[in-house]
Amino acid sequence: MPGNRPHYILLPVSPLFIAFSLVCAFMLNLLPWGRWVGAPDFVALVLVFWGIHQPRKVGIGVAFVMGLLMDVHDASLLGENALAYTLLSYLAIMIHRRVLWFHLMTQAMHVFPLLLLAQAIQAFVHFTVSGRFPGLLTFVESLVAVALWPVITWLLLAPQRRAVDRDHTRPI
Repeated sequence: MPGNRPHYILLPVSPLFIAFSLVCAFMLNLLPWGRWVGAPDFVALVLVFWGIHQPRKVGIGVAFVMGLLMDVHDASLLGENALAYTLLSYLAIMIHRRVLWFHLMTQAMHVFPLLLLAQAIQAFVHFTVSGRFPGLLTFVESLVAVALWPVITWLLLAPQRRAVDRDHTRPI
């Protein structure tokens, strides 16, 4: 084994766990730190994760609904987050086969432009409607979210991991 890393065979993911993770991400976005500079968009991060790991179970429709929920929470222009999350989910699904071949840090480098683009779309819509640019400091959120990518990956894949089997007589 290269690097003595255990290679896990992942169990099928439960749809209830996917829904639970999306609800938890939404609740984290509801916390008061959502307006702080550098606070990541947990819903976007979890949508990208599931778009890459389970593109048939979490698709563009789920991203659209989560975006509408975030629009209602933010009291922003209805459809601003929905548009960004939909495009984010589409791009994550589009690159999902390639990203899974890489290690976590390289995966994070592939996820970074997606999160940055989603933020740019939100900033563009906000600027178009209000005439005010939110500032370049708001794009720090994408850097913080990418720094959390290994943690999110470890947490969301944990229920799917099978214990490393020491019985060498079994085929799997």
